Amino acid sequence: MLPWTHLDTATTPEGDLLRLFQRGTEFSIRLQGGNELMNSRLSGSEEALATLAVQRLGRKAPRVLIGGLGMGFTLRALQQVAPDAQIEVAEIVPELVGWATQHMGAVFGDCLNDVEMRIGDVARIIEGGGYDAILLDVDNGPDGLTRAGNDGLYSEAGLHAARSALTQGGVLAVWSAHPDKRFAKRMEAAGFEVDEVAVRAGRKRGARHVIWVGVR
Repeated sequence: MLPWTHLDTATTPEGDLLRLFQRGTEFSIRLQGGNELMNSRLSGSEEALATLAVQRLGRKAPRVLIGGLGMGFTLRALQQVAPDAQIEVAEIVPELVGWATQHMGAVFGDCLNDVEMRIGDVARIIEGGGYDAILLDVDNGPDGLTRAGNDGLYSEAGLHAARSALTQGGVLAVWSAHPDKRFAKRMEAAGFEVDEVAVRAGRKRGARHVIWVGVR
């Protein structure tokens, strides 16, 4: 088996290190301690984040904000199921945007061409409002593994802010690596009609992840 090659390192606002590795055509982004955040071979749940949101939204030419670029799985899925969408992507670690073109061009293709990339905290960008859908995949889920600052995004106040940023009937979809019974209740308390969906990390295999789809 081919060994992993370390390609680059990025630093989060909190000072944590993210490392990009490659093995053949496979890519992996990991925390400094080795915890894998994403892998180019497992895209199913990130794609479902987009498809489930669009299904619930049922709206033409939606304005959509994606929180977290990652490896672009959610973005590409959104472009396929809603080709007329106006898309903004918020990413707080600018190096990840560079990795998309410098190292993972084969993964990303040309999906960034018609997208507004916004470098910064999605919690601040949300405040601009006027979105038909907000798709959040900025951490391991509501437990805030990679950034303590993400806790506010998933708090009651953060969820109320997201709801205020949505148009009537708009959708907030949130990805998580693990179930969290309290989070669905917080979404409901913030005024969302919530569905909780379990999806595979891969299209037919891998761990089960969770997506909450909330409608304003």
